[in-house]
Amino acid sequence: MTAVPLAPLDLAFWNIDSAEHPMHLGALGIFEAHSPDAAARAAELLAARAPAVPGLRMRIRDTWQPPFAPRRALAFGGATREPDPHFDPLDHVRLQAPAADFHARAGRLMERPLQRGRPPWEAHVLPGADGAGFAVLFKFHHALADGLRALTLAAGILDPVGGPEPRPGAERPRRERPPEARGLPERLRGALTDAGRVLDIGAAAALSTLDVRSSAALTAASSGTRRVAGAVLDLDDVHRVRKSAGGTVNDVLIALVAGALRRWLDERGDGSEGLAPRALIPVSKRRPRTAHPQGNRLSGYLARLPVGDPDPLSRLAAVRTAMDRNKDAGPGRGAGAVALLADHVPALGHRLGGPLVGQAARLWFDLLVTSVPLPGLGGLRLDGHPLTEVYPLAPLARGHSLAVAVSTYRGRVHYGLVADARAVPDLDRLAAALTEELGTLLTACDC
Repeated sequence: MTAVPLAPLDLAFWNIDSAEHPMHLGALGIFEAHSPDAAARAAELLAARAPAVPGLRMRIRDTWQPPFAPRRALAFGGATREPDPHFDPLDHVRLQAPAADFHARAGRLMERPLQRGRPPWEAHVLPGADGAGFAVLFKFHHALADGLRALTLAAGILDPVGGPEPRPGAERPRRERPPEARGLPERLRGALTDAGRVLDIGAAAALSTLDVRSSAALTAASSGTRRVAGAVLDLDDVHRVRKSAGGTVNDVLIALVAGALRRWLDERGDGSEGLAPRALIPVSKRRPRTAHPQGNRLSGYLARLPVGDPDPLSRLAAVRTAMDRNKDAGPGRGAGAVALLADHVPALGHRLGGPLVGQAARLWFDLLVTSVPLPGLGGLRLDGHPLTEVYPLAPLARGHSLAVAVSTYRGRVHYGLVADARAVPDLDRLAAALTEELGTLLTACDC
């Protein structure tokens, strides 16, 4: 394996990161335990398997070498992804003390930044205080992996499903034709298309900051603390709502967030009247069956959540309309596609402008709502112990108080909530509101 330059979006995530606002994402998996030493054995097994997964041995190293050709000038001040010659899995897999509340312990562990000099990931094994189960919290820096890629890496050190144990091997980065390999007319057309896209996205992002009324609970000053909570819903209930009211499963899941926010804000006295916070909804640009290439493949949609609407079916209809409009425009246009602008910023610009970009996130959106698919990941086990629940955990940007991630696993929907612990001390209440909101939608649909 050789050093590979970080893609622009990966480099942006790497430079936005700080000790107070770490840019890592995670997944909290909960397993049944068949023996008192299940957690300890699981930690040993994870450490033994990690070296066989090439992506877990890769560190990110800042580079300042002067370019050797004019076309490499844009890479000056960038970073590379390369094998760590001193990789030791015991630096990354840690057995923690028994925990009575897996989510509470995960929140404290999510506060801690990853060490930048080593491969930026960790696995924390949490024995259950009652001995009936254990949990594993995986943390991956966003510069190493997006949500789908992170879950694929994590699955690589769980028990194999219908295949052999993972074995060492180089991961082949995606190859793109260099600009000089294309003809002049093709390059000119590409440049004009890119320029038009940049102007379109920039104008849409600027317009999205107008006429904004959000809640202080969603955009409070960051404290660097973290709290984690989760909610589990029946996927069949979600499908019943979808079949009755129309739209997609994702429309229903987003509408549930809007309704839960309304219920939660009203209960805590903040009020929801007139609120329509801007939700950034990431869109994966990976092709099917291509979870293995390294780095992020992301764009996004920006949608107003109809939190101020008192009618649950009207909220769902508003979400459906907004998402249909986004899909018609496509993931390469509109305010939500700001991530694509990373490709047009030189590496040194990411290095110098990272802190400013991190601070500007609150001007662009109010909360993150992301769906992380688990393709083919059913019935996972670790040392024979079945995985019963899996909560995806999104990174929390500077100036934001809440991020929502959702995945489906074995017929159930798992919401993972990450919040600033000082701004949102009642995160468990918001998690409960998701379950209550599904009941409200089922009643409204008479299904």
